[in-house]
Amino acid sequence: MSAKKEMITRSDNSDFKRETTTGMKGMVASAHPVASDIGKKILEEGGNAVDAAIAIQFALNLGEPMMTGIGGSGFFMVYDQEKKETKIYDGHSRAPMKAHADMFLDENGEVIPFRDRSTRATAVGVPGILAAMEHALEEKGTMPLADLIEPSIKAAEKGVKVNWVMDQSLKNFEYRLGDHARELFMPEGKCLCDGDTFFKDDLIKTFRILQKKGIRAFYEGEIAEAIVETLKELGGFMELDDLKNYKVTIDEPVWGDYRGYRLASSNMPSAGGTVVLQILKLLEGFDLSKYDAKSWEKYYLFAEAMRIAFSDKIAFSGDPESSPVPLNGMLDPDYLAKRRKLINFQSRNPEIDYGNPWAYDGREEIKVVRQPYEPEREQSETTHFTVADQWGNIVACTSTVEHPFGSGIMVKGHGFVLNNELTDFDAIPGGLNEAGPGKRPVSCKSPTIVFKDGEPVLTLGSPGGPTIVGSVFQTLVNVLDFNMDLKEAIEEPRIFNSTGPLIGWEKGVSMEAKGKLEEMGFSFIEKAFPIGNVQGILIDQKTNTMTGAADSSREGKAAGLQ
Repeated sequence: MSAKKEMITRSDNSDFKRETTTGMKGMVASAHPVASDIGKKILEEGGNAVDAAIAIQFALNLGEPMMTGIGGSGFFMVYDQEKKETKIYDGHSRAPMKAHADMFLDENGEVIPFRDRSTRATAVGVPGILAAMEHALEEKGTMPLADLIEPSIKAAEKGVKVNWVMDQSLKNFEYRLGDHARELFMPEGKCLCDGDTFFKDDLIKTFRILQKKGIRAFYEGEIAEAIVETLKELGGFMELDDLKNYKVTIDEPVWGDYRGYRLASSNMPSAGGTVVLQILKLLEGFDLSKYDAKSWEKYYLFAEAMRIAFSDKIAFSGDPESSPVPLNGMLDPDYLAKRRKLINFQSRNPEIDYGNPWAYDGREEIKVVRQPYEPEREQSETTHFTVADQWGNIVACTSTVEHPFGSGIMVKGHGFVLNNELTDFDAIPGGLNEAGPGKRPVSCKSPTIVFKDGEPVLTLGSPGGPTIVGSVFQTLVNVLDFNMDLKEAIEEPRIFNSTGPLIGWEKGVSMEAKGKLEEMGFSFIEKAFPIGNVQGILIDQKTNTMTGAADSSREGKAAGLQ
């Protein structure tokens, strides 16, 4: 995990009035004001949460093309108030049928450096977010797809304004952009800057095709042909049949209890929900009310719980369509009680490693293949948005093109970049998460809905690759344990670590706590940087009031209907 010196800390761009609001008849929270305004407009026109969320995803392709878009994937979680059911429309990227286990090794069997392999055409997975939204719209939506795309077309026709978030991404990651992307984002060889306006004529053309011919045009028609042609010119191996045969799954969430609440989150192949629940169940064995929110004890518990859960995540997560995953064992109370004993309050425990959840899941243990540490690997740049409507329905969606600007490959004549999600497979084959035809790589996306007495009271999620887990569980703890209001819970400084001693941290972390953890064997990245970008909605069932809050680490906006 690394941080760029240019990264802007959370408080530098905060606008409280834009970032938080209340409403009685609906709420939207996203990372871009244009997207939030479009989502609100759909709700005002009588659309439900699914309709509004789909409109938001199209709008984010304008304001956050480095984070998400129709060339990417997403986990589209829907709570249906009438049926009292929660489902995930899984639009995660799938590997083309020519993908193979050693695709990220060179001719000598060595791992291809991350920057190289993540910008190749072979890194692109079959995009799934549009297919997931198509299924959700057919089953749960109320408005025509064309009407949900139209607001984004109108916004694009007026020109897209570059904000400080896109400015920063272009400055930091312009090296990831391919030739067609450079033509759009770097006219005359110079990056677009904060305040510039640019026009996405090719994307408008693509949106018009989708309006006229529907989502299948992306997977079988002109757009599909352009995707395959673009990739093959660059050495890719995606075929038209890979797009045509893309399969959405409609999944049950992973469920867990915490402090009297019931939580639903993303299920495998996104390990995020499982890891969030593992961490929360580890923490549930401690009385967090004894500690201050800025105490070293809190940060120590967070750090060690993350190390324990991520050790299991790296070893035992995979696509359950392709091979068994010890999900039940990873969340077994007896297994977690044993793992909790690794937390000693004396030091960073060097004995923390993956356990054996298979022993609690009725299966034999399998081989674990350790992956190399890659310091040059960038943090994923994703987005999260959430909607609640006047009927009590909720959508929580985390969508992505994976790393900044995805693969950097823009589809010729169609104005959108393609993901590089296949780099989420293990580089060294042999484990559950090795690459293979039709497989889905392990993700950390964690769209989450919290219930109390059977009714939803909170929904949230975050971008950030592995740091998604840290952002989501810490915000939940801030609300459920430390009784913070939602905006306060989102802005409370976060930390993140995976399995090792190195901790990422945000501006505002107590220097006393930081020093104590360093004495205990942890080390800290030199510069503070924003971890995640949480968007959430708090629902007061007694007053029917919704509170929306957007994280100040981007230009987020909460928009409510009164």
